[in-house]
This record gives sequence, structure tokens and C-alpha cells, in this order.
Amino acid sequence: MSAPGLGFGIYIHWPFCRLKCPYCDFNSHVRERIDHARWRSALLRELEHYARDTQGRTVTSIFFGGGTPSLMEPETVAALIARARDLWRIAGDIEITLEANPTSAEIEKFRAFREGSVNRVSLGVQSLIARDLKFLGRQHDAAQALAAVQMAATTFDRFSFDLIYARPGQTLEQWQDELDRALEFAAGHISLYQLTIEPGTQFEQAVARGDFRVLDEEHAAELYEATVARLGASGLADYEISNFARPGEESRHNLTYWRYGDYVGVGPGAHGRLTINGEKFATRQHRAPEAWLDLVERDGHATRQRDLVPRPERLNEMLMMGLRLKEGVPMTRIEEESAKPFAEALDPARLQRLIEGGFLTLSGDRLAATAEGRQRLDAVLAALVA
Repeated sequence: MSAPGLGFGIYIHWPFCRLKCPYCDFNSHVRERIDHARWRSALLRELEHYARDTQGRTVTSIFFGGGTPSLMEPETVAALIARARDLWRIAGDIEITLEANPTSAEIEKFRAFREGSVNRVSLGVQSLIARDLKFLGRQHDAAQALAAVQMAATTFDRFSFDLIYARPGQTLEQWQDELDRALEFAAGHISLYQLTIEPGTQFEQAVARGDFRVLDEEHAAELYEATVARLGASGLADYEISNFARPGEESRHNLTYWRYGDYVGVGPGAHGRLTINGEKFATRQHRAPEAWLDLVERDGHATRQRDLVPRPERLNEMLMMGLRLKEGVPMTRIEEESAKPFAEALDPARLQRLIEGGFLTLSGDRLAATAEGRQRLDAVLAALVA
């Protein structure tokens, strides 16, 4: 069992979308037909499989991700939540999040999802500018997006929505105007992601062809710094590199990831981290939807990997996740995951150089990245633990 206070989450992956967005490298697929009853049965079976490994745990969050989980039948979502309640203890304030696209067909399902116990929705708005929505391959317009946000606000206890910035040609003034408009509708939480060109995506091919150019690092950093300042002035703190929230409105499920807590991963390609008898295991389900479905129906699960995570890797994983948070990482957690005293877990000379360089702070019992360090976190981690 992992350390108390970190939460224990369940992630359920729905791998299907209506269309594949050109920037997306997630495990998402387009299918003309989906046998929803068959998929519901298989997801329930795999959930039951992992319950046997984690008996006695208290579930603090459930997250339906994808793909596009709002394409799921509400009956499937409700059945999975109900089965989780049968299989585990459930926290009284459990957070149950479902990712959704703001199209009219999916908005119509909101009340049914709420009746099935979903209490938080995360909307993939991505932009409020018509030409940029088209560039990003989105199927909604800005009016639909804002209608979905308003519907979410009246239907669910909590909601969030995503925007993508550092789009080709985007100026600081344009982004600030878009942020101001978004803040008219934001409540407790908003996620703002810098556009990155991921391997294997349509955008990677487009950049290679010269169809467009990504913003340079200096310009993107300027947009990020303006974002932090503008949202901070509105009461939405940058508690994580790309996530902003009012106090108490942080995504509890994602905090379990970032604090290196345990979570079950169910569905095609889903990852999990489980602490069993003091050892940490990394799990990964078969990625291909049809192969996953066949394996679950045959074996009760489609686990492709279940690997012991050695102590040095546990420490690296925890730092990679935890230093994304403004709160940083407690020294006690570094000692727990490395099984060493703090002074031995991290190289003192490397640590001191990063502190003197203004990238890390060590205050009281907590190691944290500065604003500059969080913007350059990959390099900071390489310098800290290489």
C-alpha cells in the first residue's frame, strides 16, 4: 500500500474518437461501429481483475479518459462506477471525472452522466478562435464550446476546460484577449497546454512538409509567463505546470499521479502504478482496442506489462511527476521511494548547483522547482539525477 494521503485512483480508458485530432498522440482510434454492450462487459471484467490486487484500498478518484469518453453510453459509465463501489471502499468526497468534447450530441448526455454519479467534467475546448479550431481539427465552434461550458456549470459539481496556446502565428495580444474571454466562463479550474509536435502525429508530418512553423521557445515562454500572471491575478494559481485552480479545486485524480500515488489503469493502453507488499509495479494494458477486447474476454484482463519498478527508477519517476507541482516533493517521500536518507538519495553537488542556478529550492522539508525550473523541467531532471 502506498503512503497515506496520496490518494488511490482508477483510470478507465475509452479509446474511440469521431476523428483523430492532428496534434494528438494518445491511444485513440476511429471506428465506424462499436459494440457498446461488449465493451461495457470487458471493462467491467478488467476492473474486477485489478480489484483482486488492491482489496482494502479506498478509492478517492475515478477518471474516464481517452479518446473521447463522452462517446460512451451513459449506462456504461454508470455501470463501471457502480461496480467500483462494490469492489472497493469509496471515499465520501470521491471525485469522478469524465473527459468530454463540447459538441451538441455529447452535451445532450451530460444529465445522464450526472445521474450515473459523474460529478466533474473536463471539456476539450482547445480554442475560442474559429480559424484555430479548424487548424486543430476540432469539430465544434466557439459558441458550442461556451454553451458546453455553461451546461457543465449547471450540471456538475465541478468542471474544467482545456485550451491550447503557442499556436502558429499567435501573438501575445491575441492570447491575452482569448484568455480574458475564457476567464469569463472559467470557475475553479482550467488547463492550458502549450502546443507541442509529437512523433507520429499528423502535425509532425505537416511541420516536416513545411505547412507551418511552431513558435520559437522564447515566444512560447513569453506566452506562458503571461498566462501565469493573468490567471494568478484572477485567483487561479499554477499549482502544476499546465493546470490552474482556485484553492481546493485542484484535480484530485491528477494530484494522485503527480504525488506518485497508486492508481489502477483499465482499458486499451492504460497505465497503472500499484504498491503491493512495499514493492511498486508498473502495469500497462494491451494498446490495440480489438486485441485488448479479445484478451479480456479470454483471460479477464489484457495486461501486457506488469514490471517491478526498481528503487532508483521509483525515485526518478516521483521527481519527474512531483517537481511539476508548485508544492514540490517532501523530503520524506524522496527517502521513502529511494529507501535512503535524503543526503544519500540525491547527489549533493548536483542539487546545490541547481539551487544556486535558481532552478530548485530546498525549503524546510520540501524540494521544489522554481518558475524557471518548471519551464525547463526536463533539463533540470537530467542535471539532478543523470
